[in-house]
Amino acid sequence: MSRVWAFDIPSLQEVPPPLSATEAPTKQHAGRGFASVDELEVALAGEKYIADRSLATTLYLTLQLRKPLLLEGEAGVGKPEIAKVLSTVFDTPLIRLQCYEGLDAAAAIYEWDYPRQMLYLQTLEATGGADRESARRDLFSEEFLLKRPLLQAIDAAHDRSPVLLIDEVDRADQELEAFLLELLSDFQVTVPELGTIRAEHPPIVILTSNRTREIHDALKRRCLYYWIDFPTYEKEFRILSAKVPEASDVLRTEICTFTQGLREVDLFKSPGMAETLDWAHALLCLGTTKLTKDAVDDTLGVILKYQEDVDKVRGDIASSLVNRASSATTR
Repeated sequence: MSRVWAFDIPSLQEVPPPLSATEAPTKQHAGRGFASVDELEVALAGEKYIADRSLATTLYLTLQLRKPLLLEGEAGVGKPEIAKVLSTVFDTPLIRLQCYEGLDAAAAIYEWDYPRQMLYLQTLEATGGADRESARRDLFSEEFLLKRPLLQAIDAAHDRSPVLLIDEVDRADQELEAFLLELLSDFQVTVPELGTIRAEHPPIVILTSNRTREIHDALKRRCLYYWIDFPTYEKEFRILSAKVPEASDVLRTEICTFTQGLREVDLFKSPGMAETLDWAHALLCLGTTKLTKDAVDDTLGVILKYQEDVDKVRGDIASSLVNRASSATTR
């Protein structure tokens, strides 16, 4: 007669001590190597990320204080790019959690690999191996644990602090913020069947929000905060020069003058830095060396993503901004 395997998930009172491989966090942190804000600013510029002094200072404090950083601002201003650049600067893994409505703990933290667990039970049943207690211990071991981004970020397998990007946290339900509180407070996650898993190398945490809703105060209190606005003309020109060096100074000047003027127009969605870079690449692909009304009309879909905005700009507004851009190159 075949055996029927039935297991109770261990209760909280039965939780074993924390895993031996994930003892209390050490004081090592990948981002504490910079002696000053100036050094960090130079390192960011070396990766073609142009940061304002205030942003560089906030990043420096984030690294020194080992605090998460919450970045808010309009879409397209380069919030996730900061995490990517930090990952490159510190030569450490980038782990990304892309938030969305309905995101739950199974997708964000961990879940059990049920198909493999069932296969394991069927194998035991067919071979008659392992007693009930041993099977239960094996069934709820790390071998069957699927680690999602938040748990991956505190995995003891890292030999240095990874960068954890929690992108567009405002798009997720408020329940996710409750999951984040334990992680961001103590860099640990409790798995009832295994115990408390703690980071050996606490991650560098960057959260981003487009502010489609307010983030709960309890989560904000655990973070440093910075608002990234649309770039000034000078900053946009520097970024364009760093990211698209093949564009001429004339074309860069015209592009930046045009996009700065475009942000003065009452649009449903003003173009961010990401759209400026895409537009510069698109114009170069078309062989454009100087802005013209026809070149702008043909490529408005690169910088404007709503038809209402395209219809509003095409025509008189576009002509006026092209003239302003041309005048800027003759000063």
